[in-house]
Amino acid sequence: MLILFLLTGAVLGGIFGEIISDWYLGGLAPYLVKSVAIFDLPPVTINLFVVKFIVGFSLHPSLISILGVVVAIWVFYRL
Repeated sequence: MLILFLLTGAVLGGIFGEIISDWYLGGLAPYLVKSVAIFDLPPVTINLFVVKFIVGFSLHPSLISILGVVVAIWVFYRL
């Protein structure tokens, strides 16, 4: 259940970051929505001749999405 809360907080934080990226917050918005590449696994193709899988993973959080995760943890432990 905690993982679900963490993922939801990160996604909602990212969506909120995209919304506030157009607002003028005294020059603060670019720092809140700038994403940093932490982990980047390039796509790997697995061909089984019947099914082809392409799997990759990339983690590029922004400060506002990390704040969303912190809020999600707080909500999780409050419930």
